[in-house]
Amino acid sequence: MTFHGKTDRTRTAYERVLRDFETFLDTDRGVDTPATAEHRDCMAWIHQLRGTVAESTVATYAAYLHRFYAYMTQVGTFDSNPMTLVAEEMDERINTDPTRREITVPEMREFVAGIEHPLDRSLIVTMLKTGIRVGELCNLDLRDLSIPETRETLDVSIRPQLDGRGNALFVASDRAVGDVTEGERRTAANKRKRATVIPVDEELRRALVRWLAVRPDPVSRADPLFLSTGDSWGRRVTPHIVHHTVETHASNRGWHRDGGGAEENVTPHYFRHFFTTHLRDRTGDRGIVKYLRGDVASDVIDTYTHDWGDRVRETYETNIYKMT
Repeated sequence: MTFHGKTDRTRTAYERVLRDFETFLDTDRGVDTPATAEHRDCMAWIHQLRGTVAESTVATYAAYLHRFYAYMTQVGTFDSNPMTLVAEEMDERINTDPTRREITVPEMREFVAGIEHPLDRSLIVTMLKTGIRVGELCNLDLRDLSIPETRETLDVSIRPQLDGRGNALFVASDRAVGDVTEGERRTAANKRKRATVIPVDEELRRALVRWLAVRPDPVSRADPLFLSTGDSWGRRVTPHIVHHTVETHASNRGWHRDGGGAEENVTPHYFRHFFTTHLRDRTGDRGIVKYLRGDVASDVIDTYTHDWGDRVRETYETNIYKMT
């Protein structure tokens, strides 16, 4: 955590939470070490937290533990992450739709202007302009992006679902944690009810082209779109990497505070909120926004799928805000 630039306060908070979990395992569950804990042990710890701290704090502590296990699994110290299943099972009923920090388009534009690293910028601009979830972002492969640079310059075998759609991004619905594609085990899930094709405007295309110009050679045969340029060089970015990236830039802007809740902090999910709020206000069309978010039922999504070229792209390109 020191090498990743975390503050003393953050490191202290992590240690306090992890020590509490370690003590709980020993005294309440008879488990000698976190390395042998199972998902039921993790869920029991979270359950005993409820009623003693706020629900937003429960979620924060769970995230700390999840990131700890994700790291230990990634470096090969632990065999698996018992918090993966727990995170999927958790249903925090309080603050499901909190009153979030209000950020205007010009303010967000200034924020983006301060991000120089091609990977960081492409990750954040993609989330801002598509409303994509962090897991869905991490699961994107190069073939899911149809722009001249992938179709022609790189000669990528683009997904057939993108044929005739122009510059667009395909977000699948059939990704789950643990799935193996091209020999690569997925560490994030897609939560869409149906696969979605999202337009890529010129601004997003430029950010992605800038990233593709410096993108490392991938380790995975699945050819991920976004690859780590840090310690995991050439490997698919993980939700932890994306969260850390956003947290770092948001903290520099004063939009993130250690221990702050969803009402205060700008996180990857905040960009989904920003996309929904501003695009809905500009279009007045909740249906198209829900389609782009991947939130709607099959009968509604089919309507937009069949009318994609005219209604979806034209509405999107006419109303999507500019970040540069």
